[in-house]
Amino acid sequence: MEIMGLTGPLKWLRKCGQRSCLNDVLFEGILLKPSMVTPGAEAKDRATPEQVADYTLRLLRQRIPPAVPGIMFLSGGQSEVEATLNLNAMNQAPNPWHVSFSYARALQNTCLKKWGGRPENVKEAQEALLVRAKANSLAQLGKYTGEGESEESKQGMFVKGYVY
Repeated sequence: MEIMGLTGPLKWLRKCGQRSCLNDVLFEGILLKPSMVTPGAEAKDRATPEQVADYTLRLLRQRIPPAVPGIMFLSGGQSEVEATLNLNAMNQAPNPWHVSFSYARALQNTCLKKWGGRPENVKEAQEALLVRAKANSLAQLGKYTGEGESEESKQGMFVKGYVY
């Protein structure tokens, strides 16, 4: 399955690399925060975590020097579980950089829904956040299994026209 053509992202990363060199950016001092290469949110065909890992890492290996210490992925509207499974798949083999996460929604979504702004829900929300943090901690080590996840954490978070 073709997830997406890599021509556009390759050009973008090449230009970023060129501009970084021209401006004497110290690659050893940066963390890159890209999105994963996934099908569009409204695509009928979904990609497996292994396909997402393959496309994403292939793209990054072509353009990101090993001197960059870390790639910290954004979740980009994926469900909490989908983002974690994809991160886990990328960590099944050694990478030239530390591959981890910089999620907001995919780390906090269930937690915020459980809390709902009500003081009596704080403990339950904290427990939900701890579950997500542990899951992503395991995923950055390539040891996440996805077992025992709630149905809520499997729901996608894509919002058409979402702006930060």
